[in-house]
Amino acid sequence: MDIALPAPAPATPKATILIVDDTPDNLKLLSGLLKDSYRIKVANNGRKALEIAGASPAPDLILLDVVMPEMDGYAVCAALKEAPGTRNIPVIFLTGRADEADRERGFALGAVDYIAKPVDPPTVLQRVAARLPVS
Repeated sequence: MDIALPAPAPATPKATILIVDDTPDNLKLLSGLLKDSYRIKVANNGRKALEIAGASPAPDLILLDVVMPEMDGYAVCAALKEAPGTRNIPVIFLTGRADEADRERGFALGAVDYIAKPVDPPTVLQRVAARLPVS
C-alpha cells in the first residue's frame, strides 16, 4: 500500500537588500551579516545604486550610507522617492552622520529608519527584519 506524501511547500524566495556604501569594508561587513537570510546586491556609489534599484527585479529594501562622493545618500534617497518604479522601496539610512538634523532630513526624504554607525549587528538585523520577512 503506497501512502501519498504531501508535496513540499514551495520555497519562499529570499528578499533582496541593496547595500549602498563607498567603503569596501562596510559593504563586506553588512553583506556578511545579512547574506544568510537575504539576497544581497551592493553598490559603491549613488549612481550605481539608482541603476540597480531601477532594474527588475527591484530590491525589497535599501541600506543607504549618507556620506559618499559625487552623490550623497540624501540625493539618492530623493531620486528613489521621485521615480515611480522605486518610490515604494523602503530605505534605511546607515551612516556616521547621526545628529538630530541628519535624522530629520533622512526621514523627511522618505526613509523608514536611520541607523548610526558604527554598525551594531543585532540592531541592523532587528531593524531589517522589522521591514522584511526572514526567509
